[in-house]
Amino acid sequence: MDSLTDLLAQSATHHKRVCPRQVLGARTGLLAGLLLDLPLPQPEKRLIAIAETDGCFVDGISAATGCYVGRRTLRIEDYGKTAATFIDSLTEGAVRIAPRQDVRELAWDYAPSARNRWEAQLIGYQHIPDDLLLDWRRVELTTPIKQIIGRPGKRAKCEICGEEIINQREVVREGTTLCKPCAGESYFRLPHEYQLDADKYGERGCL
Repeated sequence: MDSLTDLLAQSATHHKRVCPRQVLGARTGLLAGLLLDLPLPQPEKRLIAIAETDGCFVDGISAATGCYVGRRTLRIEDYGKTAATFIDSLTEGAVRIAPRQDVRELAWDYAPSARNRWEAQLIGYQHIPDDLLLDWRRVELTTPIKQIIGRPGKRAKCEICGEEIINQREVVREGTTLCKPCAGESYFRLPHEYQLDADKYGERGCL
């Protein structure tokens, strides 16, 4: 396993410098490996991470765990929280980890020579013991991990917009195969000519 210093150097390649949230992400990922008894960075795709925010924190998680969007081992559920859940896809054991509420103030105790709050957090977060830096608890998923991951290579076609759907993400309504946008589960709105058909199958059509 790489040292925390090495992992932070890897994380920093995506930024101008290492920041406190990258440190928290790396420490969170390392603790997940210990709690789930998995080697890190993972040599295969057994560990799945679900981060509750985006940004620097997630880059730290990726550097420590080897979980990446491109490997389909990292998901974002953006709750605006610096927290993440890690799942062993083989055993389905899951643990949610988040920083303790007082870590910003505690950081000064571990970086007494820091010149400012940012530097205190950057240094302190690297040295605070796990049990003082992070809270963790075992959790149960509301959606089975196999459903979260989906089936790579599986393809379907939406009967409204005609676009291909991969990884078992289609929705079936009244025997009709739909993509999530046409089923009313979307972050965008379809053009008007599709909206009437979408309204037939989705409660609100496309958002």
